[in-house]
Amino acid sequence: MAEELLTMTFDPNTIEHLGVRMYSTLPPVIAELISNAYDADADWVKITLIDNEEYKKIIVEDNGDGMTFEEIGKKFLRIGRNRREKEGDEPTAKGRKIIGKKGLGKLSFFGIAHEIEIATKKAGKENVFVMSWQGIQGTDADYHPVVLKNDEDCSVDENGTTFTLTEIQRASDFEPIGLVSSLSKIFIIDPNFEIIIQHNDNEPVKLDNETKFADLEIELEWAIPDESLIESTYERKGEITGKLITAQKPISPRSNMRGIVLFSRKKLVNLPEYFSESASSHFYSYLTGWLEVDFIDDLDIDVIATNRQSLNWDHPELQSLREYLQELLRRLQIVWREKRAKLRERKITEVTNIDIGAWFSKVPEAVREHLEPLVLAIVKDSELPDESHIEAVKSIHELVPEYTYYHWRHLHSEIQDASRADYERGDYYRAFIEAAKRYITAVRTKSGSNQTSDFSLMSDVFSAQTPKLKVAQNYLKPNGNAFTNFTIENIESGQRYFSQGVVSGCRNPLNHEEREDLIASDLFSEKDCLDALSLLSHLFRRLDNAVVV
Repeated sequence: MAEELLTMTFDPNTIEHLGVRMYSTLPPVIAELISNAYDADADWVKITLIDNEEYKKIIVEDNGDGMTFEEIGKKFLRIGRNRREKEGDEPTAKGRKIIGKKGLGKLSFFGIAHEIEIATKKAGKENVFVMSWQGIQGTDADYHPVVLKNDEDCSVDENGTTFTLTEIQRASDFEPIGLVSSLSKIFIIDPNFEIIIQHNDNEPVKLDNETKFADLEIELEWAIPDESLIESTYERKGEITGKLITAQKPISPRSNMRGIVLFSRKKLVNLPEYFSESASSHFYSYLTGWLEVDFIDDLDIDVIATNRQSLNWDHPELQSLREYLQELLRRLQIVWREKRAKLRERKITEVTNIDIGAWFSKVPEAVREHLEPLVLAIVKDSELPDESHIEAVKSIHELVPEYTYYHWRHLHSEIQDASRADYERGDYYRAFIEAAKRYITAVRTKSGSNQTSDFSLMSDVFSAQTPKLKVAQNYLKPNGNAFTNFTIENIESGQRYFSQGVVSGCRNPLNHEEREDLIASDLFSEKDCLDALSLLSHLFRRLDNAVVV
């Protein structure tokens, strides 16, 4: 058989501009080879990265359809051949929509490698050829790759293609985790298409859709389409699918994950963005996700940039899409704030046992007017870390607790114990009466007095002539000197008069008059009850330190 040649036809500078300059890093080059395998109906593609002290090499192999010698010459080596235009845009045998379109992906090899060996098997025939950057540069006409095998026999079950890239010129990072992370952001992984990456003899790493967000602490997710997010007349809204995500913490700008990525036919076509000229809200620093907009591949003109990183937004159809996405994200921001506030409130309740809603309902209206906006601003809008939110709410709660006026008086523990249940029910009158009972009982118990009248009890126990208890005997000035007898006598008589006043001026009126009359007339108001509780608290503290005579 006469020796046959393979021919690459290209315009001078084509490879320089569309290969070397456009594909200068490893991920987009590998992405092109993965796309080739997907379009060839491969079940799997394996990327092997080999580097040692002597050289670097990349091997990309798949079990796709492979190519015949004729297909290599007429299809693969034709720069700029539009496969969809030449062969139609029907799905493959496995139902896949073809990714490749412009016929320029094959130039990506030369962005990082100067020599590429391609071995492909189809229908029991194997073909192997080599392309070199040096050889391409040395010709100003057609380029003829070096043919190593021409339709040599092989097993009919060994379909597939292997690309071996050598003479790696770029300082490409062969660390697989970084490559996996980058590739995960370029593809929506088809569950029937396995992508495996191996570095030297290390354990292979499998690429999946979860890898995209592996480094994020996800807080909320929305599956698109979601009618609860937005009501729109945009006719293609039902064709848009994907997932929108907000993180627990702001996403680092260096991660290149802030914003929504657009995909068509499982491959990135627009880098992350917010589709709005105004993205100053801190909401956008938490937002990521992806949407599939496959219909853009079916438009009358090509709107996808050659490097598949941006779209031609001037197209009328894309202008409508952009407006829809803007409205979707505006609505999402509102929903995010509401849901995030509820999550924070729930977490604060779990950690602090503070039910914010119940707390608000148990403070006076005048206090709540100032308290509620402050707390909700922390819960909803503050960009403090969660730990700081919790500490801030705890601190405010300590300063402004439920039943604020009650706690702000710092009542004696016995008064609190006797009055709390009634106070929390809003029965301030009953709260005072129970606290008064507790004080009277405590005076009678500590003094041992047999007086049955409560007023007489106070006169007897704190008598000026024959007291049973003295409340001012154990106090000294900081310099160690005693207080004057005049001061001591005044405090002792004050305890007697205040105690008598609690019985006759407070407890007795409340026991003998209708509460509604007292409230309506303001003769003895709820505030008077609070003041009387404070007086009881003062008397109880004196009683604690009283000396039995």
